[in-house]
Amino acid sequence: MSSEPNVELLQGTLDLLILKALALGPLHGWAIAKRIQQMSRDVLTVNQGSLYPALYRLQDRGMIASEPGVSPEGRKITLYKQTAAGKKQLADRIQTWETFATAMRNVIRYA
Repeated sequence: MSSEPNVELLQGTLDLLILKALALGPLHGWAIAKRIQQMSRDVLTVNQGSLYPALYRLQDRGMIASEPGVSPEGRKITLYKQTAAGKKQLADRIQTWETFATAMRNVIRYA
């Protein structure tokens, strides 16, 4: 585990993180949270109380779809996957985030 502390997610970033996690293929809820943690090198954690409302919101907006599945242990699970609208939304949000991050770096480094 990294020595970096876990940080609180910024408002509005969870949808982007979920869409990015699902860009690699369908996952169930717990696996989405683990993939986000893995992709952030153990800096970001998503609790279940935030994750599932975000999944339902993204599904209601047509960004992701769900389907029944079975875990390797034989349990029933819900798999989430990106839709075409979700892929477009991800590309748009990445562009917006990169612009914002560049502006923040500029402000922080301003002498």
